[in-house]
Amino acid sequence: MSARVFIGLGGNQGDTAAILRSAAQAIAKLPRSRLCAVSGVYRTPAWGGVEQPDYLNAVLELDTALPPGVLLHELLDIERRHGRDRAQETRWGPRTLDCDILLYGERRIEAEGLQVPHPRMAQRAFVLVPLAELAPDLTVPGQGALMELLAALPKQPIERLAEGIDHVRQ
Repeated sequence: MSARVFIGLGGNQGDTAAILRSAAQAIAKLPRSRLCAVSGVYRTPAWGGVEQPDYLNAVLELDTALPPGVLLHELLDIERRHGRDRAQETRWGPRTLDCDILLYGERRIEAEGLQVPHPRMAQRAFVLVPLAELAPDLTVPGQGALMELLAALPKQPIERLAEGIDHVRQ
């Protein structure tokens, strides 16, 4: 049995556009999974008050039969292969790649290292805007209709870039 999963990608270190593209290609190759859609790429200021470059963000839609914990393990491995060292970074600090499971079907998950829906997604334009691009009619379990969450979000700077994640092979 497969699930419709949405994954947030972000980063602000190195050639971020190339890293996001490479991460999307790696996700497209996951076993028992099919990459369905990729949002545009969005530029946003960094969160958390740490002086650092702007982030680039995108959202992927994946159809997968991987259980949530296995998918998380695969995404953390993709982060490591793209230079992320979670042990060396600060909360909301700069990073080469962040891969977050935003939604896993209709499930609500509370497990070690994994909360789904992502606990802060309703506060972040860099998640809601690209997610709405892919699935405007989506309902976030326990939080409500995506478009209502987006309408209630305080104004945040976000810019859709002309270039997206191109040439993702499925």
